[in-house]
Amino acid sequence: MSKIIIVGAGFSGSIIARKIAEELDIKVTVIERRKHIGGNAYDEYDENGILIQKYGPHFLNTNKYFIIKFLMQYSELFQHNTKLLSFLDGQYIRLPFNFQSVQELLGAEKSEIVINKLRKNFPGRDRVPVLEMVDHTDTDISAFGTLLFEKAFKTYTSKMWGTDINKIDKYVLERVPFAMNYDERYLNKDFQYLPKNGFTKLFENMLDHPNITIALETDALKHIEFKDNNVLYDSEKVDLLVFSGPIDELFNYKYGSLPYRSLDIRYEYSEADSVLPAEIISFPQAEGKTRSTEYRKIMFDDSNCKGSVVATEYPLWYDKNAEIGNIPYYPVVTEESGKMYEKYLAEAKKYGNIFLCGRLAEFKYYNMDICIEHALEKFEEIKEKLK
Repeated sequence: MSKIIIVGAGFSGSIIARKIAEELDIKVTVIERRKHIGGNAYDEYDENGILIQKYGPHFLNTNKYFIIKFLMQYSELFQHNTKLLSFLDGQYIRLPFNFQSVQELLGAEKSEIVINKLRKNFPGRDRVPVLEMVDHTDTDISAFGTLLFEKAFKTYTSKMWGTDINKIDKYVLERVPFAMNYDERYLNKDFQYLPKNGFTKLFENMLDHPNITIALETDALKHIEFKDNNVLYDSEKVDLLVFSGPIDELFNYKYGSLPYRSLDIRYEYSEADSVLPAEIISFPQAEGKTRSTEYRKIMFDDSNCKGSVVATEYPLWYDKNAEIGNIPYYPVVTEESGKMYEKYLAEAKKYGNIFLCGRLAEFKYYNMDICIEHALEKFEEIKEKLK
């Protein structure tokens, strides 16, 4: 018999719990601080029949079909190509920025030179990071890249992360590269889906196994302690601890507080069936807010909906004890925070039976497909450990 504790019922914790329970036939206990499963992918129907993703929009976008196939065990999925717009200088511009964006920002006539030069200088490239355009030797390409960077990337990133843009991990700035064509999809991933009945139903099915016990509204940190090189839960030795929460909290901020960003999400109901010109609008130049999502536009079936709801996000610093902003969303990866994380990682490795998985525990800004793939990989490590 093994005592296995999994902290967090989001993708990381739920996937690992199911794999251990099903493939290894071992009992696991999933501990979740919130009153629901699903982590930040949790969704629920409101009083108007609209399926609201309570912690911001989530989409299944990947180039690896095995990820989609794995999730199809727990939910029927439907294809959905995510499309966004960015509100710049009083007009809606396609996001990702593409050749159409060049025309919209420069005018059709002036865009001809830039588009031709982009084709010539980036042959065979589907997407190109804007910073690569900024640093290009061709002055027209560099000028347009700089225009995008100054008007959109710099302003949006500064609001999103609340810190000097020069300190932010370059990966963050390259997450939505420029499309070297007229592709309107937000990400150029081959397989783009959403669960027909929502993410929460998917999680319910995933965690529905006789070997899985779930404890909601339970703060695992009040039950975990480290003693004589052992991990204890309720004073009992733990054979395996899978942790997907903020790693600095696990070790009681021993090396300081790692920085995470949170969100203040504000909802506005309209009696109109459609409010925004796209499912998500990015606001690089607006004061405070970063994006708005109209959830009715991403539902598989909205025939029973009344009106529409727009959720607008305002980033702020995570504070566990605050009334607003008490949920960590995004690790702020800088050189300084990276060094602090390495100390926590070394602390976890001392015990040999702590497995960190997910954005918060591994202090990486994973997209959802990477998070799912990484959880499946982490299970393989756990399987070897439990042999």
